[in-house]
Order: sequence, then structure tokens, then C-alpha cells
Amino acid sequence: MIAAGGAVAAGAAITPMVFASTDSGESDNSASGSGDSGTTPEKFPATRTEAATGTGAATTAFAASYVGVRWSGAKEGAAIRLADGDWQTLKSGCATAEDGGTVLVAAQNATAYEVKASSGIDGVHSLAIDTTDGPDRTFQVPSEPTRVRGVRYLSRPAWGADESKRFKPDGSVNSPETYYPLQIITVHHTATPNDDPDPAATVRAIYEMHAITNDWGDIGYHFLIDEAGNVYEGRYSGDDGIPAFNPDGDLVTGFHSVGYNSGALGIALIGNLDQQAPTDAAKASLIRLIKVITRFKGLDPQAQVTYTNPVNGTKKDTHTVGGHRDYFATECPGQIMYDLLGEVRAAAARR
Repeated sequence: MIAAGGAVAAGAAITPMVFASTDSGESDNSASGSGDSGTTPEKFPATRTEAATGTGAATTAFAASYVGVRWSGAKEGAAIRLADGDWQTLKSGCATAEDGGTVLVAAQNATAYEVKASSGIDGVHSLAIDTTDGPDRTFQVPSEPTRVRGVRYLSRPAWGADESKRFKPDGSVNSPETYYPLQIITVHHTATPNDDPDPAATVRAIYEMHAITNDWGDIGYHFLIDEAGNVYEGRYSGDDGIPAFNPDGDLVTGFHSVGYNSGALGIALIGNLDQQAPTDAAKASLIRLIKVITRFKGLDPQAQVTYTNPVNGTKKDTHTVGGHRDYFATECPGQIMYDLLGEVRAAAARR
């Protein structure tokens, strides 16, 4: 049975450290920033979940925003049908698993669904997720805008991250943080619907899927970007308020590219970019985020490099800025986005 972390704890107040306090991001190459600007209480709906094991029909006591499905065995052969709908073949989206598949399906407020699987699949788990209509919980959100070298972003409390999901029932951290020097940046898409009316709710659903269903202990990406160009802080990196990095400038290891996570920063654009281009606002935020991070770490966005996994020594010749499909058999970050990576690299390299 999948553990269903349905309760949301109040977010802890953080000190919003930044890499620079101006929008230019051109003058400060340090990892220090302004002091505590205080917090403001904001309310977010608690994430509600109901888990099911195996194939067959399932019902929920609430209207589900998404259903997460995780299985073992063959990569393909599972399918889902929402109430009064057709069967949808399930293929792993951006989130990948070495021993099967995992996918987040938009449920369109369904209160029932059915899962089936071929003979080559077992260990099926599903999780109905509601991130929009649960009871309100209060989070302490930084009162002033938080920035990473001038790029404004929404901190974890600002999108309603339930920090209790990072912990096991005994209180220990499910996925303890490890840190390594940044080598590469990997671009993803979330493979969720475009024209998202509530991207923060989608980020909370992805968090639930990654932390609970996939048992990664947290959201896999370091940053996410919605269609309006808003940047979201992803994986927890410490209480210093510096997103993605520790005070020494090393990158927290995420879960976004199997075998190529340590020293690799993952940025996910919210939506499906296989047949649709990112919005101008999303692409501009992606370019700017890559630009300031590569400058901060002294990397060339257009370079060809040899990535070396610091954990197991695996090497791969690749780009400083690449797509998920460069490292794993996946459609991510979508064909249209992948075809734009050359333009993104060139724009990020301009002075």
C-alpha cells in the first residue's frame, strides 16, 4: 500500500538568503544575500490523498486533481480509465524509474478510476491526489520577494510545500541531503496539461507523487517554471534559504535523471512540450535562470563537457545544458522544447 501523506503541517519560517538583491544579477557572484525580511501567514489547501494497491476499480471521497500510478516490470502495458472515460495507455512522463514506470495523470476532478496492466507488470500502486479543495492550512511565507541572483522565485512555503512529507514515520529524513559541485543542467517538462489554471497546485501534486508514490522523499527537480514565467523552488537544500545549493555553493542531489543526478541541476517547465512550444515567458525565465546559475558557477552554457558521476564514476560526454532524453529513454523535455535547447544555450551565454 502506498503511504498517503494527507496532512499538511505549517511551513517553517525561513530566512530568504539570495545570491543578489537586484534584478540585474550582474554584479554579485557570491552566495550571500539579504537578512531576514520576516514572514506573512498565507493559507493553502491541504493535500488530500487516497491510495490503492493493484489493478481494478477505485473510488475516492473527494474530486481528484491527479492520479499517480507506479508499477514494476515492463515499461509499458499499464492503462487507466477515469469515470465515464476511455482507457489511456500509461507511459512514464518525465519522472522515470529503473524497474518499471511512474506517471502523473490529470484526473479532471474524477471520483473514480480503474487501472489495468498486462502480464509483464506487477506491483501496481495508485494514488488519487487533491491539491485544490482540502482544508486550509497556514504557511509562513517570506514577506519580501525571494531571488536567486536577481531572478525572483517562489520559495517552498510560497507554493505550499508540506515539509512533513520529507520525513519517515519515525521522524528521520527519508532522503538525506547530499551535495556535490554543479557540473551540468538538465531541462525537463512535467508532461502535465498545458494552460494550467493553478500551477502551484500542480507543483504540490508533483511533490506528492515524487515524495510519496515514488518514495524519493521530496520533489525531484531543483526548480520548476510555469507558463507565466514564475519560478518555483524545488528540492529542499537546507534551512539557509539558498535554493538548490548549500552555503558552500554545492548542489543538493535531486531525483530527476536516473544515473545522472549528483552534480546535475534539474529545471522542469510545467506543461507538455512535445507538440507545443513553451510560452515566451517560460522560455525567458528558463534562459535567465540558466544564465545566472552558470555565471555564478563559472560554467559555459554552450560547452561540451564530460559529466562524471561523483558517486559511482560513470562518465558521459554531453552538453553543459542538456535535455532529459540525453540521459534516459524518455520523450522529456518534449520534442519542441528539445529542439529549442540550442537557442536556449546561445541566449544564456550572451553577455
